[in-house]
Parts: sequence; C-alpha cells; structure tokens
Amino acid sequence: MVTETDWRRRSVVVTGGTRGIGRGIAELFARRGAVVVLTGRDEEIARKVADELARTTGSRVTGLGVDLRDPEAIEAMAEEAEDRHGHVDVVCANAGVFPEKPLREMTAADVDDVLAVNLRGSILTTKAFLPAMERAGRGRVVLTSSITGPTTGFGGWSHYGASKAGQLGFLRSAALELAPAGITVNAVLPGNVRTEGLSELGEDYLRRMAATIPAGRLGETSDIAHAVLFLASDEAAFITGQTLTVDGGQTLPESLDSFTPTATGS
Repeated sequence: MVTETDWRRRSVVVTGGTRGIGRGIAELFARRGAVVVLTGRDEEIARKVADELARTTGSRVTGLGVDLRDPEAIEAMAEEAEDRHGHVDVVCANAGVFPEKPLREMTAADVDDVLAVNLRGSILTTKAFLPAMERAGRGRVVLTSSITGPTTGFGGWSHYGASKAGQLGFLRSAALELAPAGITVNAVLPGNVRTEGLSELGEDYLRRMAATIPAGRLGETSDIAHAVLFLASDEAAFITGQTLTVDGGQTLPESLDSFTPTATGS
C-alpha cells in the first residue's frame, strides 16, 4: 500500500550540501520537515550553511566537515549522523568535483582525485550507511550523477564523465543486493543547472547554454531537488536501480536545427 511520506519522521543525509545542487536538495528536505545532515569539505562552511537553513526552514539541520576521499571520514560521518538523529532513512550521495583538464594533459593524480570523490565516495557513502538504514527497516539512496558521461560527452571532462557513468554501474548492482532489505538505489542525471559556479561565467554564457535546451532555460537547483525528493519518498518504494534525467530536454535533439521557436510553441 502506497502512503504519503511524512517527512517530519525522516532523517536525511546530503553530501556536498553546502552549495549548488546539494544545498538545494538539503533545503527542500528541510522545508518538508525532515531532519537533515549536510556535509562539505570545510566544516566551518558546512556549519554556517546548516545554521542558515535551520533558521529559514525551522527544521533541525546539522553541518559536518567531511572529505570523501578519506574512507575513515566517511565511516565517521555515518556514525555521527545516526548518533545525532537516532536513525537515517535517506542518503543523497551528491558530492562531486569537476575540474576541467584536457586528456593530453591529464595525470594519474587528476584521475584518481575525481574518481575518489565522485565514484568511490558514492560507493563508500552508501556502504557506510547500510547498517543505519537496515536498523531503520527501510532506506533510500539517491545518487547525483549527470548527463555528462552516461549520455553525453564534454571536452576536458573525460575523467568526470567516466566517474558519473561509473555511478550508474554501481547503482544497478547495489539495487539488486539491497532490495531484499527494503533499500532502493536510484540516481538523478542533471543537465545544465544554474549554480554559483555557472553564474560566475557571465550572462552571455548562460544565454548560450539555455539556447541548447528545448525548455528554453537552464535548470534550477530546485528542479533537481524535487526529483530527488520523489525518489526518496515512500511513493517511490517500488522504484530501484533506475535513473531519472532532469535536463529540460537537453539530450533530445540531434542538433540545434532539431527544434525551433515554432516547434517549441514559443
């Protein structure tokens, strides 16, 4: 029987929750009444963001400093989150890095750093929270992947694309293993989303990017957050091992000639 989720009874962890998509995810869960733990590499910034969200949403929000390149820090994060809130129901493995580096210039260290955070970090974060979710008798894991890697490519981001495609290979096998325990594993694949880093590139750049999207605009962090909220809900209990692309139709056209103002109704 499908029931409507009472978020006031849910404990949510969002890695990489101090800015961009992660902050949007943490804020939406907090506005729905969930207790939230958000993490970032800088503990001071994580606590500051958590305090801001607690003040604006009225929910309990905790900020932790966690470097996902450190397996021991990940284990400590899981223990502290459960200690603070008593249980953990939802894990949003959102943290990621995306340094641009042409393949000809890429070093082994460049590859290792991206894979350590984006791919290994997602795997070890999921693993670390398994005991807490099993004790809760249910669990939702939602990965923030990307259209870059699984669906599209972008010059200079080959290591990033590989890490995001790797997340999807992980989620399918993890979903099979964890389904008997009532734990689902799914992913959202954002397209171009207006975040702090993107906005720094200037309005002309943002307009050019928006012109490639049939919806006629860049995504907002709230667009991704609502997709994550659904996959984390009781209503999505029968969905696991799946991906949800949230890109305003960005990956649909073969070329810019594939859609026109007339065709889109604008």
